[in-house]
Amino acid sequence: MQAWDGVEVKASDRLEQLERAIAVLQSFDRDHPALTVSDAARITHISRAAARRILLTFQSLGLVRSDGRNYSLTPKVLSIGWDYFATLGLDEVARPIIADVVARLDQTCSVTILDLPDIVFVARVHSRKITALSGGVGSKLPAQATANGRALMSGLEDAQIDEYLERNPLVRYTDRTIVDIAKFRDELSAVREQGWSIVDQEMEVGLLALAIPLEGKYGETRAALGVSSNTLHSSREELLDVSLPVLQEAGQQISVALSRSDHRGPFA
Repeated sequence: MQAWDGVEVKASDRLEQLERAIAVLQSFDRDHPALTVSDAARITHISRAAARRILLTFQSLGLVRSDGRNYSLTPKVLSIGWDYFATLGLDEVARPIIADVVARLDQTCSVTILDLPDIVFVARVHSRKITALSGGVGSKLPAQATANGRALMSGLEDAQIDEYLERNPLVRYTDRTIVDIAKFRDELSAVREQGWSIVDQEMEVGLLALAIPLEGKYGETRAALGVSSNTLHSSREELLDVSLPVLQEAGQQISVALSRSDHRGPFA
């Protein structure tokens, strides 16, 4: 007989196969981010055949991914605990998801909110290729010349954009920075239509950034998720072809958490 939260549970009332599946899922941790079938079987003390069936089931459900030999968790595994995560702040919800993005892309990943004329970083995980604009949670950058900023501003009403432009002249940070008001408006319209923003060396020479808006339960833009890299390591085409699908997958996970959350704060 086993006790769960003080309640005695008979062995006959438990599902052994479910216990094995959960044991395999829990075998992934900081020290074991990727496992082979043999690893999972050894850690959980079950047969290789059972471990293989469990991992293939999780893969079909999208909870793990495989490179042909090793299995690792996907952000979708967090859906199992969304009700718990919904009680936490956005930074706590987003951090494991953006850490996965960094592991997959080796690009710095951030979640930001809008505090015009700036963006504020509320969750951030750095890659190994840190740029001169590296900063932590709570740091700010101008919304005008950042991919996250434009993703956020694309969710504003036209009247709000008019007010912003009246109070904040567009600043030239590099020779690529958009400072023409008409072109800036066109850029925000394009971001609104396509659902993503790329900023190519407008904030800093050599810095490439891509961002998408994160929506709340009513479809409103509540935050932005973005990655940044260096032109020595990435190209505009690589960001769109490789990074964008990963970012959209992660963004969907975070947006689901936000839409289900009753958390009161800057993200409510």
